[in-house]
Amino acid sequence: MSSLPELNLSRGKPRNFLEWKTLRRWDQLPSAERSVPGYLLRLVREEAGLTQKILASRLRTSQQAVAQAERWRSNPTVAFMMEWFRICDRKLTLDIG
Repeated sequence: MSSLPELNLSRGKPRNFLEWKTLRRWDQLPSAERSVPGYLLRLVREEAGLTQKILASRLRTSQQAVAQAERWRSNPTVAFMMEWFRICDRKLTLDIG
């Protein structure tokens, strides 16, 4: 019995955060969408119970910069993500295979 191969199709339109979060919780996201940096940042911030404004203050940046980093197509640096995770009392782990 063979399983169907996973198709690596990219979406033309970004998925909204609530849909992404729900599909992630159900383990139903395509592999290409599992590690969307902006949405992972937002998820970590929300789980830490921080507002964008409070996180921005702790990052020494603006609320607008935090909002921009949480978008589907954002491209934050590893250093920025590590500091974000640290402030949210989480650990960022990168795996290079």
